[in-house]
Amino acid sequence: MFFSRLTKRIQGRISPYSNSLVFWVLALVAVLITLLIYPSLVVNSRTYKVGDIAAKNIKAPRDLFVEDAETTEENRRKAAEAVLTVYDRDEAMRDAIIQKLHAAFEGSRKIIADHAKALEEAAKASQSQETEGQDASQAVRPAIRPLPDVLADNKAAFEQMLGIELTDENYQLLVKDGFSHNLENHISQIASQILANGVVANKEILLEEANRGIMLRGLQSKNEAYVQSLKQFYSYAQARTMVRVVGDPILKDFNPNLINLVVELCQKLIKPNITLNMQETLARKQEAREAVTEAHYIIKAGEMLLRDGDKVTAEHVKKLNALNKQEGDQRTVIRGIGMGFIVLFFLIAFHLVYLRPSNREQEQKGREFLFICLVLLSFFVVARLFLSMSAVFPHESGTAPFSSPAIFAAPLAAGSMILCLFLGLDVALPFAIAMGFFASALFAKPFESWIYFFLNSTLGAYWTKECRERNVFIKAGAKVGLLNVGLVAALYLYTGAPAVKPLVIDMSMAFIGGMGAGVLTAGIVPLVEVSFGFATDIKLLELANLDKPVLRRLMLEAPGTYHHSMLVGSLVEAAATAIGANPLLARVCGYYHDIGKINKPLYFIENQMGGKNRHDKLAPSMSSLILIAHVRDGVEMAARYKLGKAISDTIQQHHGTSKISYFFEKAKQLRGEENVSEADFRYPGPRPQTKEAGLVMLADIVEAASRTLENPTPARIQGLVQRLINNVFSDGQLDECELTLKDLHQIAKSFNQILSGIYHHRVEYIESASKGEGKKANAGANGQSAKNGDKPPQNGNGGTGSLKRLGLS
Repeated sequence: MFFSRLTKRIQGRISPYSNSLVFWVLALVAVLITLLIYPSLVVNSRTYKVGDIAAKNIKAPRDLFVEDAETTEENRRKAAEAVLTVYDRDEAMRDAIIQKLHAAFEGSRKIIADHAKALEEAAKASQSQETEGQDASQAVRPAIRPLPDVLADNKAAFEQMLGIELTDENYQLLVKDGFSHNLENHISQIASQILANGVVANKEILLEEANRGIMLRGLQSKNEAYVQSLKQFYSYAQARTMVRVVGDPILKDFNPNLINLVVELCQKLIKPNITLNMQETLARKQEAREAVTEAHYIIKAGEMLLRDGDKVTAEHVKKLNALNKQEGDQRTVIRGIGMGFIVLFFLIAFHLVYLRPSNREQEQKGREFLFICLVLLSFFVVARLFLSMSAVFPHESGTAPFSSPAIFAAPLAAGSMILCLFLGLDVALPFAIAMGFFASALFAKPFESWIYFFLNSTLGAYWTKECRERNVFIKAGAKVGLLNVGLVAALYLYTGAPAVKPLVIDMSMAFIGGMGAGVLTAGIVPLVEVSFGFATDIKLLELANLDKPVLRRLMLEAPGTYHHSMLVGSLVEAAATAIGANPLLARVCGYYHDIGKINKPLYFIENQMGGKNRHDKLAPSMSSLILIAHVRDGVEMAARYKLGKAISDTIQQHHGTSKISYFFEKAKQLRGEENVSEADFRYPGPRPQTKEAGLVMLADIVEAASRTLENPTPARIQGLVQRLINNVFSDGQLDECELTLKDLHQIAKSFNQILSGIYHHRVEYIESASKGEGKKANAGANGQSAKNGDKPPQNGNGGTGSLKRLGLS
């Protein structure tokens, strides 16, 4: 189960149980409780909502600054509108276009020059051959492609470098012109003038900012400039038109065919270099909004904020919130620190006086301490939830003991009831004190809260202190509910507000709170049993049922051990009653203490039949291991059958660290005293940690030894019990449990009484001499002699109704 694993992990964190760790845990609990109380720490807190009716006059105790939300939002809107739209200008576009143009023209010119050089070299080679007298027809001339073909192949590369496409006619004009520097310079000059002016992608959107202007930012330099005149920039269509206008004076002496070529190339090379940066614009608007501080107006000290009987408006709520906030800023921190220390000191005193265990083992201390802290925090959270509900269901009358009937329904008594079930009334009562104190700090009426929750928590714990049936929870809840009804009536009389309608409502909610405490306790108890390993009397009664699977297995597979366990359960129950321990827990532990013998029942003397002892063929060390293993096997079976921690611990501790004397002495005889380690013949422990575990140890030893008495007279039984208890005490097995010498005396008396009853002297009965003869003077109730009855029948038929083979194999 997840919650069980989580609880075990937390328990491991708080072990070992140390004073410093306890202090820090209590400090953490104090902080959490203080945080839950925190909303109620502001004095004169005003929590009116729109539409409520004011119950009293409220004046400003000092000058107040009230936030004007409408003005603040208007200022922020204006600040955002004042931010200019940001446009980016690509400063590098002009140079990039000129570089691409130069690279394309220069590459083409190089092709023409290389072709001319190749023709020249070919002509020189031909002339040299003629000079040497070779026949012109026999001269070898290199194959050189025509220049138009070479330039035609270059068209695709030329277009790729410029990033545009050209018609074949325009490309041929460039070829005829020889890709001249003059043509290149004129194209560059026209394109540079257009881009220097600026080309915008969407001029219609740009002109929407004509009245305010824009912020023009260099895309590479990040330099910004405010631009008011926006008509100066060209749209893309205007830029294409302006190419011819700008080019007319530059190209006036050009061939008309070349003029059209230059215009078309420029129009294709020009791109928009001014673009809208919406992301940057929005970011600047948001920054401008956030930079605007809240607008406030002043309310002078003594000014009336709200009059008695006025209907609360939104403006009233705004003023009251400002008052609560400013008072909280000045007072809450100090009051919160003070409340935190008060809660911490209360918890420390509560722990030192009531909760600090002295003799229990460290793990048990930590588990109980964690459990108490979790219960305290959990039910304080419940109280805080019901306080929140009180705002949803307020009282119509302002003179009721509490502001809402929901507070009466808080099932805080369940906390004390749960603690009483698991840790006893001596822990539950101080917990009720603590719960009443914290409730008085949380709710509006300290005295009324203290009386109501302290009394119902105390009596709720008292009514569940002896709970052995599930319906006890419901009965206790009903009693708490009736008590709550009486407390409500008393509180109404105390406050002088006996109004009938609110009184009936509060009484109904109070009774529901009592019943809710009983139901909540019934629901939480099984979860606590699983998570913390605690065992209530209800759980123990369920385990005491002899039809439980593990006890049925013990009866069928190890009948001798089963009979022994039943007797041990009877012995420890009587002894626990005599010394003030838990008799039910002791009896159940007695029933289950030897369940580990189920795995190897025939290796234990009480289960052996026919006088055969399997240990006769084993080495003493092996026999010792088998005996010791039944403790470990019992613990594993207790975990498998979910018997609980108390029973599992008793199984582990019921032999303590005692010595297996028989096999130890046998080993010394076989191997020599110097070759045998006593530690190998002792149980691993630990020693008994509780009274119940100590009782099981003593009863286990005494019951087993009493079987060896030949004539178990009361005197012999008394001597045996005294000697065995002295041996256990002398061996130190009882040093870690809470049994005193007085307890041992009472335990011995109880054991003597029980064992004497078991082994009491029987009356011998005399069998009738003839059928129908009256009773003899010393005959028993059934008119038969036990002595003669032990003899076999004299006649051959065995007598009327005799069973010759009864009890024989």
